[in-house]
Amino acid sequence: MRSPRGEAALAAARGCEERIVRFLRDMIAIPAESCRERERCERVHREYTELGFDEVFYDSLGTVVARIGSGPFSILVDGHIDTVGVGDPSAWDVDPFEGKLEDGLVWGRGAVDQLPGIACAAYGARILMDRGLPEGVTVWLSASVMEEDCDGYCMLHLIEREGIRPDAVVLTEPTDLAVFRGHRGRLEATITTVGRSAHGAHAEHGVNALYAMAPILQDIEALNGRLAEDEFLGKGSIVASYLDVSTPSLNAVPDRAVLYLDRRLTAGETVETALAELRALPHLGEATVELLRYEATSWRGTVARQEKYFPTWVLEEDHPLVRGTAAAAAEVLGREPLISRWHFSTNGVATMGRLGIPTVGFAPGREELAHTTQERVAVEDLVAAAAIHSLIPEILAHEMA
Repeated sequence: MRSPRGEAALAAARGCEERIVRFLRDMIAIPAESCRERERCERVHREYTELGFDEVFYDSLGTVVARIGSGPFSILVDGHIDTVGVGDPSAWDVDPFEGKLEDGLVWGRGAVDQLPGIACAAYGARILMDRGLPEGVTVWLSASVMEEDCDGYCMLHLIEREGIRPDAVVLTEPTDLAVFRGHRGRLEATITTVGRSAHGAHAEHGVNALYAMAPILQDIEALNGRLAEDEFLGKGSIVASYLDVSTPSLNAVPDRAVLYLDRRLTAGETVETALAELRALPHLGEATVELLRYEATSWRGTVARQEKYFPTWVLEEDHPLVRGTAAAAAEVLGREPLISRWHFSTNGVATMGRLGIPTVGFAPGREELAHTTQERVAVEDLVAAAAIHSLIPEILAHEMA
Protein backbone atom coordinates (compact mmCIF):
# COMPACT_ATOMS: atom_id res chain seq x y z
CA MET A 1 0.00 0.00 0.00
CA ARG A 2 1.27 3.47 -0.84
CA SER A 3 2.04 5.81 2.02
CA PRO A 4 0.17 9.14 2.28
CA ARG A 5 3.39 10.89 1.33
CA GLY A 6 3.76 8.55 -1.65
CA GLU A 7 0.18 9.23 -2.73
CA ALA A 8 0.79 12.99 -2.58
CA ALA A 9 4.03 12.70 -4.56
CA LEU A 10 2.34 10.56 -7.19
CA ALA A 11 -0.53 13.03 -7.51
CA ALA A 12 1.96 15.86 -8.00
CA ALA A 13 3.80 13.83 -10.66
CA ARG A 14 0.55 13.08 -12.47
CA GLY A 15 0.01 16.82 -12.65
CA CYS A 16 3.36 17.09 -14.47
CA GLU A 17 2.78 14.12 -16.79
CA GLU A 18 2.26 16.12 -19.97
CA ARG A 19 5.38 18.22 -19.36
CA ILE A 20 7.53 15.19 -18.50
CA VAL A 21 6.48 13.43 -21.70
CA ARG A 22 7.00 16.53 -23.82
CA PHE A 23 10.48 17.06 -22.38
CA LEU A 24 11.42 13.44 -23.06
CA ARG A 25 10.06 13.53 -26.60
CA ASP A 26 11.89 16.79 -27.32
CA MET A 27 15.18 15.25 -26.19
CA ILE A 28 14.65 12.13 -28.30
CA ALA A 29 13.97 14.32 -31.34
CA ILE A 30 17.52 15.78 -31.18
CA PRO A 31 20.32 13.44 -32.35
CA ALA A 32 23.16 13.59 -29.82
CA GLU A 33 25.94 11.03 -30.03
CA SER A 34 28.99 11.47 -27.81
CA CYS A 35 30.86 14.75 -28.37
CA ARG A 36 27.95 16.07 -30.47
CA GLU A 37 25.43 16.76 -27.71
CA ARG A 38 25.30 20.57 -27.92
CA GLU A 39 21.71 21.01 -29.18
CA ARG A 40 20.28 18.45 -26.74
CA CYS A 41 22.26 20.04 -23.90
CA GLU A 42 20.76 23.41 -24.80
CA ARG A 43 17.29 21.87 -24.65
CA VAL A 44 17.97 20.48 -21.18
CA HIS A 45 19.47 23.79 -20.01
CA ARG A 46 16.28 25.53 -21.12
CA GLU A 47 14.08 23.04 -19.22
CA TYR A 48 16.18 23.30 -16.06
CA THR A 49 15.95 27.08 -16.26
CA GLU A 50 12.18 27.08 -16.79
CA LEU A 51 11.78 24.74 -13.83
CA GLY A 52 13.27 27.46 -11.64
CA PHE A 53 16.26 25.68 -10.16
CA ASP A 54 18.60 27.78 -8.03
CA GLU A 55 21.50 27.54 -10.46
CA VAL A 56 21.88 26.17 -13.99
CA PHE A 57 25.13 26.04 -15.95
CA TYR A 58 27.36 24.04 -18.27
CA ASP A 59 30.59 22.64 -16.90
CA SER A 60 33.68 23.01 -19.05
CA LEU A 61 33.17 19.55 -20.58
CA GLY A 62 29.59 20.37 -21.61
CA THR A 63 27.52 18.60 -18.95
CA VAL A 64 24.37 20.50 -17.97
CA VAL A 65 24.34 21.04 -14.20
CA ALA A 66 21.58 22.34 -11.93
CA ARG A 67 21.53 23.02 -8.20
CA ILE A 68 18.68 23.09 -5.71
CA GLY A 69 19.38 24.19 -2.15
CA SER A 70 22.67 24.95 -0.44
CA GLY A 71 22.92 22.61 2.54
CA PRO A 72 26.01 20.67 3.65
CA PHE A 73 24.60 17.25 2.71
CA SER A 74 24.64 16.92 -1.08
CA ILE A 75 23.12 14.41 -3.47
CA LEU A 76 24.02 14.20 -7.16
CA VAL A 77 21.38 12.75 -9.50
CA ASP A 78 23.02 11.98 -12.82
CA GLY A 79 21.77 10.93 -16.24
CA HIS A 80 23.84 10.90 -19.40
CA ILE A 81 22.48 12.90 -22.29
CA ASP A 82 24.34 11.26 -25.18
CA THR A 83 22.99 8.24 -27.01
CA VAL A 84 24.42 5.69 -29.41
CA GLY A 85 23.69 5.86 -33.13
CA VAL A 86 20.64 4.30 -34.75
CA GLY A 87 22.44 1.84 -37.04
CA ASP A 88 20.39 0.88 -40.09
CA PRO A 89 17.37 3.24 -40.11
CA SER A 90 15.34 0.68 -42.08
CA ALA A 91 15.57 -1.73 -39.12
CA TRP A 92 13.34 0.58 -37.05
CA ASP A 93 9.55 0.26 -37.02
CA VAL A 94 9.35 3.89 -35.83
CA ASP A 95 11.33 7.02 -36.62
CA PRO A 96 14.10 6.84 -33.97
CA PHE A 97 14.03 10.63 -33.61
CA GLU A 98 10.28 11.22 -33.53
CA GLY A 99 9.75 10.42 -29.88
CA LYS A 100 6.55 8.63 -30.88
CA LEU A 101 3.83 8.52 -28.21
CA GLU A 102 1.39 5.67 -28.70
CA ASP A 103 -0.68 3.49 -26.34
CA GLY A 104 1.01 4.93 -23.26
CA LEU A 105 4.56 4.32 -24.55
CA VAL A 106 7.25 6.70 -25.75
CA TRP A 107 9.50 5.25 -28.47
CA GLY A 108 12.85 6.19 -29.98
CA ARG A 109 16.60 6.24 -29.57
CA GLY A 110 17.28 7.17 -25.96
CA ALA A 111 13.77 6.26 -24.75
CA VAL A 112 15.47 3.81 -22.39
CA ASP A 113 19.18 4.68 -22.36
CA GLN A 114 18.73 7.03 -20.84
CA LEU A 115 16.75 10.18 -21.40
CA PRO A 116 13.77 9.18 -19.20
CA GLY A 117 16.01 9.43 -16.15
CA ILE A 118 16.91 13.02 -16.98
CA ALA A 119 13.26 14.00 -17.40
CA CYS A 120 12.06 12.20 -14.26
CA ALA A 121 14.86 13.52 -12.06
CA ALA A 122 14.22 17.09 -13.23
CA TYR A 123 10.51 16.96 -12.46
CA GLY A 124 11.11 15.06 -9.25
CA ALA A 125 13.34 17.94 -8.15
CA ARG A 126 10.65 20.47 -9.05
CA ILE A 127 8.02 18.53 -7.08
CA LEU A 128 10.41 18.42 -4.12
CA MET A 129 10.94 22.19 -4.35
CA ASP A 130 7.19 22.74 -4.33
CA ARG A 131 6.82 20.49 -1.29
CA GLY A 132 9.83 22.02 0.45
CA LEU A 133 13.47 20.95 0.24
CA PRO A 134 14.68 19.58 3.58
CA GLU A 135 16.94 21.92 5.51
CA GLY A 136 20.62 21.19 5.14
CA VAL A 137 20.34 19.48 1.74
CA THR A 138 21.72 20.30 -1.70
CA VAL A 139 20.52 18.41 -4.76
CA TRP A 140 22.66 18.52 -7.89
CA LEU A 141 21.31 17.38 -11.25
CA SER A 142 23.68 16.51 -14.07
CA ALA A 143 22.80 15.72 -17.68
CA SER A 144 26.24 14.40 -18.48
CA VAL A 145 28.05 14.09 -21.79
CA MET A 146 30.31 11.52 -23.47
CA GLU A 147 29.17 8.59 -21.32
CA GLU A 148 28.53 6.26 -24.25
CA ASP A 149 32.09 6.82 -25.44
CA CYS A 150 33.83 6.67 -22.05
CA ASP A 151 31.56 5.99 -19.09
CA GLY A 152 32.65 7.72 -15.91
CA TYR A 153 34.90 10.37 -17.45
CA CYS A 154 32.18 13.03 -17.22
CA MET A 155 31.76 12.30 -13.50
CA LEU A 156 35.49 12.41 -12.81
CA HIS A 157 35.58 15.77 -14.57
CA LEU A 158 32.57 17.15 -12.67
CA ILE A 159 33.88 16.03 -9.30
CA GLU A 160 37.64 16.46 -9.64
CA ARG A 161 37.84 19.43 -12.05
CA GLU A 162 34.63 21.33 -11.25
CA GLY A 163 34.69 20.64 -7.50
CA ILE A 164 31.18 19.20 -7.09
CA ARG A 165 31.77 16.30 -4.72
CA PRO A 166 28.49 14.85 -3.44
CA ASP A 167 27.91 12.67 -0.41
CA ALA A 168 25.73 10.29 -2.43
CA VAL A 169 25.00 9.64 -6.10
CA VAL A 170 21.82 8.38 -7.74
CA LEU A 171 22.27 7.26 -11.34
CA THR A 172 19.27 7.28 -13.66
CA GLU A 173 20.35 4.51 -15.99
CA PRO A 174 17.40 2.14 -16.63
CA THR A 175 16.48 -0.12 -13.71
CA ASP A 176 12.77 -0.76 -14.45
CA LEU A 177 11.91 0.96 -11.14
CA ALA A 178 14.22 -1.36 -9.19
CA VAL A 179 17.17 -0.18 -7.10
CA PHE A 180 20.55 -1.19 -8.51
CA ARG A 181 23.67 -1.22 -6.37
CA GLY A 182 26.55 -2.16 -8.65
CA HIS A 183 27.78 -3.86 -11.80
CA ARG A 184 30.77 -5.54 -13.33
CA GLY A 185 33.69 -3.42 -14.44
CA ARG A 186 35.30 -3.59 -17.83
CA LEU A 187 38.35 -2.76 -19.90
CA GLU A 188 39.14 -2.47 -23.59
CA ALA A 189 42.39 -3.93 -24.85
CA THR A 190 44.11 -5.01 -28.04
CA ILE A 191 46.34 -7.87 -29.09
CA THR A 192 48.62 -7.10 -32.04
CA THR A 193 50.44 -9.60 -34.22
CA VAL A 194 53.12 -8.47 -36.67
CA GLY A 195 54.15 -10.37 -39.77
CA ARG A 196 55.99 -9.66 -43.02
CA SER A 197 54.21 -8.72 -46.22
CA ALA A 198 54.70 -10.45 -49.52
CA HIS A 199 52.87 -10.67 -52.82
CA GLY A 200 50.04 -13.20 -52.70
CA ALA A 201 51.66 -15.04 -55.60
CA HIS A 202 54.77 -15.54 -53.44
CA ALA A 203 53.08 -15.96 -50.06
CA GLU A 204 55.82 -18.32 -48.87
CA HIS A 205 58.12 -15.30 -48.64
CA GLY A 206 55.90 -13.56 -46.12
CA VAL A 207 54.73 -14.09 -42.54
CA ASN A 208 50.95 -13.82 -42.24
CA ALA A 209 49.94 -11.73 -39.20
CA LEU A 210 46.34 -12.86 -39.61
CA TYR A 211 47.28 -16.54 -39.39
CA ALA A 212 49.24 -15.78 -36.21
CA MET A 213 46.05 -14.42 -34.70
CA ALA A 214 44.03 -17.60 -35.31
CA PRO A 215 45.29 -19.65 -32.31
CA ILE A 216 45.11 -16.54 -30.12
CA LEU A 217 41.41 -16.26 -30.92
CA GLN A 218 40.96 -19.84 -29.75
CA ASP A 219 42.85 -18.97 -26.56
CA ILE A 220 40.47 -16.05 -25.96
CA GLU A 221 37.43 -18.31 -26.38
CA ALA A 222 38.90 -20.81 -23.94
CA LEU A 223 39.79 -18.08 -21.44
CA ASN A 224 36.18 -16.90 -21.38
CA GLY A 225 35.07 -20.32 -20.18
CA ARG A 226 37.29 -20.29 -17.09
CA LEU A 227 36.87 -16.73 -15.81
CA ALA A 228 35.75 -16.07 -12.25
CA GLU A 229 32.10 -15.83 -11.21
CA ASP A 230 30.43 -13.85 -8.43
CA GLU A 231 27.04 -14.73 -6.96
CA PHE A 232 25.75 -11.16 -7.20
CA LEU A 233 27.59 -9.61 -10.15
CA GLY A 234 27.77 -12.68 -12.34
CA LYS A 235 30.63 -14.09 -14.37
CA GLY A 236 33.60 -12.28 -15.84
CA SER A 237 33.68 -12.43 -19.63
CA ILE A 238 35.80 -11.64 -22.64
CA VAL A 239 34.68 -11.04 -26.21
CA ALA A 240 36.79 -10.64 -29.33
CA SER A 241 34.81 -7.75 -30.79
CA TYR A 242 36.75 -6.51 -33.84
CA LEU A 243 39.71 -7.51 -35.99
CA ASP A 244 41.64 -4.91 -37.99
CA VAL A 245 44.12 -6.11 -40.60
CA SER A 246 46.84 -4.10 -42.30
CA THR A 247 47.82 -5.29 -45.77
CA PRO A 248 49.29 -3.53 -48.81
CA SER A 249 46.52 -4.92 -51.01
CA LEU A 250 44.00 -7.72 -51.33
CA ASN A 251 46.70 -9.64 -53.18
CA ALA A 252 49.24 -9.51 -50.39
CA VAL A 253 50.13 -11.22 -47.12
CA PRO A 254 48.89 -9.10 -44.17
CA ASP A 255 51.75 -7.68 -42.13
CA ARG A 256 49.75 -6.61 -39.07
CA ALA A 257 46.57 -7.67 -37.29
CA VAL A 258 44.95 -5.96 -34.30
CA LEU A 259 42.30 -7.78 -32.27
CA TYR A 260 40.01 -5.65 -30.07
CA LEU A 261 38.71 -7.14 -26.83
CA ASP A 262 35.82 -6.31 -24.52
CA ARG A 263 36.63 -7.69 -21.06
CA ARG A 264 33.98 -7.60 -18.32
CA LEU A 265 35.37 -7.79 -14.79
CA THR A 266 33.51 -9.41 -11.92
CA ALA A 267 34.31 -9.11 -8.21
CA GLY A 268 38.00 -9.54 -7.44
CA GLU A 269 39.17 -8.93 -11.01
CA THR A 270 41.25 -5.86 -11.80
CA VAL A 271 43.00 -4.32 -14.76
CA GLU A 272 46.26 -5.90 -13.59
CA THR A 273 44.86 -9.43 -13.29
CA ALA A 274 43.01 -9.19 -16.60
CA LEU A 275 46.04 -7.97 -18.54
CA ALA A 276 48.22 -10.63 -16.89
CA GLU A 277 45.80 -13.32 -18.13
CA LEU A 278 46.06 -12.00 -21.68
CA ARG A 279 49.85 -11.88 -21.55
CA ALA A 280 49.85 -15.51 -20.39
CA LEU A 281 47.80 -16.84 -23.33
CA PRO A 282 49.41 -20.06 -24.60
CA HIS A 283 49.78 -18.89 -28.21
CA LEU A 284 50.52 -15.22 -27.62
CA GLY A 285 54.11 -15.61 -28.76
CA GLU A 286 55.56 -12.26 -29.75
CA ALA A 287 52.16 -10.58 -30.00
CA THR A 288 51.66 -7.53 -27.79
CA VAL A 289 48.82 -6.71 -25.39
CA GLU A 290 47.84 -3.09 -24.77
CA LEU A 291 45.19 -1.31 -22.72
CA LEU A 292 43.40 1.17 -24.94
CA ARG A 293 43.19 4.89 -24.19
CA TYR A 294 40.31 7.27 -24.83
CA GLU A 295 40.94 10.70 -26.29
CA ALA A 296 38.26 12.97 -27.67
CA THR A 297 37.15 16.59 -27.74
CA SER A 298 33.86 17.52 -26.11
CA TRP A 299 31.26 19.76 -27.74
CA ARG A 300 32.68 22.65 -25.70
CA GLY A 301 36.20 22.04 -27.02
CA THR A 302 37.65 20.38 -23.91
CA VAL A 303 39.97 17.44 -24.54
CA ALA A 304 39.18 14.28 -22.56
CA ARG A 305 41.83 11.62 -21.95
CA GLN A 306 41.58 8.40 -19.94
CA GLU A 307 42.71 4.80 -20.02
CA LYS A 308 39.90 2.44 -20.94
CA TYR A 309 39.62 0.71 -17.59
CA PHE A 310 36.36 1.00 -15.69
CA PRO A 311 36.40 -0.57 -12.21
CA THR A 312 33.91 -3.05 -10.80
CA TRP A 313 31.82 -1.66 -7.95
CA VAL A 314 29.20 -2.85 -5.47
CA LEU A 315 27.47 -0.98 -2.65
CA GLU A 316 26.41 -3.18 0.23
CA GLU A 317 22.70 -3.95 0.36
CA ASP A 318 22.23 -2.58 3.88
CA HIS A 319 23.87 0.77 3.07
CA PRO A 320 21.65 3.76 3.99
CA LEU A 321 21.66 4.90 0.35
CA VAL A 322 20.21 1.58 -0.81
CA ARG A 323 17.72 1.47 2.05
CA GLY A 324 16.65 5.07 1.55
CA THR A 325 16.19 4.80 -2.22
CA ALA A 326 14.25 1.57 -1.79
CA ALA A 327 12.07 3.18 0.87
CA ALA A 328 11.22 6.07 -1.48
CA ALA A 329 10.26 3.60 -4.21
CA ALA A 330 8.13 1.56 -1.83
CA GLU A 331 6.17 4.62 -0.68
CA VAL A 332 5.08 5.34 -4.26
CA LEU A 333 4.86 1.82 -5.71
CA GLY A 334 3.13 0.30 -2.71
CA ARG A 335 5.57 -2.61 -2.72
CA GLU A 336 9.21 -3.27 -1.99
CA PRO A 337 11.34 -2.72 -5.12
CA LEU A 338 13.73 -5.34 -6.43
CA ILE A 339 17.34 -4.79 -5.34
CA SER A 340 19.69 -5.85 -8.13
CA ARG A 341 22.51 -4.74 -10.46
CA TRP A 342 23.10 -3.72 -14.06
CA HIS A 343 24.59 -6.03 -16.66
CA PHE A 344 26.19 -3.11 -18.51
CA SER A 345 28.50 -0.34 -17.29
CA THR A 346 27.57 3.14 -16.01
CA ASN A 347 29.04 6.35 -14.61
CA GLY A 348 29.23 4.49 -11.31
CA VAL A 349 32.65 3.23 -12.43
CA ALA A 350 33.84 6.72 -11.49
CA THR A 351 31.66 7.77 -8.58
CA MET A 352 31.87 4.50 -6.65
CA GLY A 353 34.49 2.51 -8.57
CA ARG A 354 37.26 5.14 -8.57
CA LEU A 355 36.17 7.69 -5.97
CA GLY A 356 34.33 5.57 -3.40
CA ILE A 357 31.24 7.81 -3.28
CA PRO A 358 28.15 5.73 -2.35
CA THR A 359 26.16 5.20 -5.54
CA VAL A 360 22.88 3.53 -6.52
CA GLY A 361 20.69 3.48 -9.61
CA PHE A 362 17.00 4.15 -10.00
CA ALA A 363 14.96 4.96 -13.14
CA PRO A 364 12.26 3.69 -15.46
CA GLY A 365 13.07 1.61 -18.53
CA ARG A 366 14.19 -1.96 -19.14
CA GLU A 367 17.94 -2.39 -19.51
CA GLU A 368 17.62 -5.11 -22.13
CA LEU A 369 15.97 -2.63 -24.54
CA ALA A 370 18.94 -0.24 -24.45
CA HIS A 371 20.73 0.22 -27.80
CA THR A 372 18.01 -1.72 -29.64
CA THR A 373 15.43 -0.68 -32.22
CA GLN A 374 12.75 -1.41 -29.62
CA GLU A 375 13.63 1.32 -27.11
CA ARG A 376 10.44 2.41 -25.36
CA VAL A 377 9.27 3.46 -21.93
CA ALA A 378 5.83 3.48 -20.30
CA VAL A 379 4.38 6.88 -19.42
CA GLU A 380 3.01 5.49 -16.16
CA ASP A 381 6.55 4.52 -15.18
CA LEU A 382 7.80 8.03 -15.99
CA VAL A 383 5.20 9.44 -13.60
CA ALA A 384 6.04 6.95 -10.85
CA ALA A 385 9.77 7.60 -11.23
CA ALA A 386 9.33 11.37 -10.99
CA ALA A 387 7.33 10.91 -7.78
CA ILE A 388 9.99 8.63 -6.33
CA HIS A 389 12.82 11.00 -7.27
CA SER A 390 10.97 13.73 -5.37
CA LEU A 391 11.11 11.58 -2.21
CA ILE A 392 14.67 10.26 -2.43
CA PRO A 393 16.47 13.41 -1.16
CA GLU A 394 13.94 13.83 1.65
CA ILE A 395 14.46 10.27 2.87
CA LEU A 396 18.24 10.35 2.39
CA ALA A 397 18.43 13.55 4.42
CA HIS A 398 17.08 11.49 7.32
CA GLU A 399 19.04 8.30 6.55
CA MET A 400 22.47 9.76 5.69
CA ALA A 401 22.86 13.42 6.68
